[in-house]
Amino acid sequence: MRQSILLTAVLSAMSFAQVSYAAEEAKEEAKSDWTATGNIGVVSDYYFRGISQSWHKPTVQGGMDITHSSGFYTGLWGSGVTPNTYPDATTEIDIYAGYNGTIPTVEKLGYTVGIYGYLYPGGSWKKYRGSTTVDVNGNPDPNRPLTPGGGRWDTYEANVGVSYDWISAKLSYTLTDWFGADKSTGWDGSTKGSTYVELNAAYPLPWWDLTLIAHVGRLNVSGKLDRTFSTDGINLPSDSLSKATDPDYTDWKIGLSKAFKIGATEGWNAGVYWIESDNSRYWGYRGYGGSSFNGKGTNGAVESKNLNDGRLVLTLGRTF
Repeated sequence: MRQSILLTAVLSAMSFAQVSYAAEEAKEEAKSDWTATGNIGVVSDYYFRGISQSWHKPTVQGGMDITHSSGFYTGLWGSGVTPNTYPDATTEIDIYAGYNGTIPTVEKLGYTVGIYGYLYPGGSWKKYRGSTTVDVNGNPDPNRPLTPGGGRWDTYEANVGVSYDWISAKLSYTLTDWFGADKSTGWDGSTKGSTYVELNAAYPLPWWDLTLIAHVGRLNVSGKLDRTFSTDGINLPSDSLSKATDPDYTDWKIGLSKAFKIGATEGWNAGVYWIESDNSRYWGYRGYGGSSFNGKGTNGAVESKNLNDGRLVLTLGRTF
């Protein structure tokens, strides 16, 4: 009787342990389907596709990503930007979702499809105070700033890409006007269908856990500035600017990144990159793209910078 009771107790305990283990295993499996990660960092200059978005000043960035074991992903990311480029907006918020998959017939071959949105809370073309008319001496006249109509800077893209091991390529296609550029903001028509094609590499080096980062991209905007455009009879852009009306350019980036730990905390990453793009006639200090849309500057002149010139950019961040 005692032996029977003992045997029953042992079997019950084993059965309970098995059920508990199975429950824990099922819980772990359910947990592993979804993964949430956060990231925060600081950059010495926020370059996006070869153009400075922070007027060559440091800014803080951060976001969150949620991924599913099926390959689905979604996320939210933010960065400081300059109101000189985005009047009345000091923050860029990106929202995105998509799917990453692999092609079983070829090892290390993958693909991605997704939607990406760039949002600038509080900012729009209606707040534009950029180019001005010129007075009789050819100097900017701050008393008559151009104020075109138009909507927000917000832009949405669809993208598709492929990757093989450490190299990848992607095409992004604007579903809306390119950052609000249309007839009402001084362009020759809608800029929907603008494209950005890029080739990226992240090659792990055999020294000190370094990764070589390389990138080249090409922007093709589906439109050009219309120099006959006018508000109240005033041409856009002003004659004090370059005559360049085409914003298209090629950009490139090369540098090193390193993942490391600080004490017991993991997920740290630092990088140093050289970033640059061409077409200074449009994006330089004499170009429309390099001019401040706030119209602020000394002696009423439009403030401007070369937003595409080559810079050494430092980054430091952590994923958790």
